[in-house]
Amino acid sequence: MSDEEQRGRGAASVHRVGGLLGDLQAADEQPVAPRRRADAERNRAQILAAAEQLFAQQDPRTVTMDKIAKAAGVGGPPLARRCPYPGAVAAARLHAHSRRLQGQLIYGPPPLGPGAPAGERLAAFYLAMLDLLERHLPLALGAETGPARFRTGAYGFWRVHVRTLLVDHGIQDPDPLIDIALSPLSPELYQFQRHELGLSTERVGRSLADFARQLLRSGE
Repeated sequence: MSDEEQRGRGAASVHRVGGLLGDLQAADEQPVAPRRRADAERNRAQILAAAEQLFAQQDPRTVTMDKIAKAAGVGGPPLARRCPYPGAVAAARLHAHSRRLQGQLIYGPPPLGPGAPAGERLAAFYLAMLDLLERHLPLALGAETGPARFRTGAYGFWRVHVRTLLVDHGIQDPDPLIDIALSPLSPELYQFQRHELGLSTERVGRSLADFARQLLRSGE
């Protein structure tokens, strides 16, 4: 793991706790009595499971905290203490699904993990992210649309990873290019491509893999 990715991993962790996800992810770090901790964990699990079902069943924009509380069987005050709005719940649940991919980027075999050329690693990253979006698009739409996308801890992690690849490839000024490279992974764009244009995941993936290789090849 490079120093860049190590720093990003720590930064993303801090961002998750202090940002959108709040106590939903910080709960494990709080010193509490065993019974209180068990109750909090049970409530947390109920909230996340109920929210994921709601986001999948209806337009993510129509999910409210009242609907989540009712579906989870959790009172308003406990829910309000854990997160202030639906996007925070969606981001917490999405993070649980993205942790495995984050680990593969750092420790996994190439081309997703270290050991492959930067262009191949970026192509593999695109394909893995498309798989994540395909399986959890409603959560992504609930958590990562508009400006909120750029404030999630996961997006911070993806930025560090892409920056590392750009630097490894020898890009002299990588920072302006990071978000350009990540823009094809916008949940809103993926929804448009899949459900309005009717493009298959495989077709989008092939184009993005080619784009990744061309993007980095042009910087040689």
